[in-house]
Amino acid sequence: MKLVLDTDVVVAALRSPTGAAAELLRRARRGRITLAASVSLFVEYEAVCSRQRHLEAAGLTLTDVGIFLDALASLIQPVPIHYLWRPQLHDPADELVLEAAVNARADALLSFNVRHFHAAAAKFGLMVSPPGPFLISIGGEKTP
Repeated sequence: MKLVLDTDVVVAALRSPTGAAAELLRRARRGRITLAASVSLFVEYEAVCSRQRHLEAAGLTLTDVGIFLDALASLIQPVPIHYLWRPQLHDPADELVLEAAVNARADALLSFNVRHFHAAAAKFGLMVSPPGPFLISIGGEKTP
């Protein structure tokens, strides 16, 4: 199963290592799911995860976040962007997430802001879900 994560899900994984978002990363590390992202989406992950408020909330240093992002990069299947369907969404920052999911032919786009993506994703037959309900839908309890 191939997934594209919205930036809010990556931040949640960084800030809460016992949450559903972090569980998705553990499953990707074990090869149970495939994560995909474009270069521009990964650059956004890096920029947002490096914000001071997230460092403080997670109790991490910038070096720690660099290690986290390096590990995340090793799990991600790169997605080249061949087509631009903009505009599809109200928030231009969300467009790169949708573009990555469509170009990756992802099974799902995971976000805590489902309502931002729902209508546009439906045009492409793309499931949109928050991480917790998604894990439940695939039969997933958190794994140690």
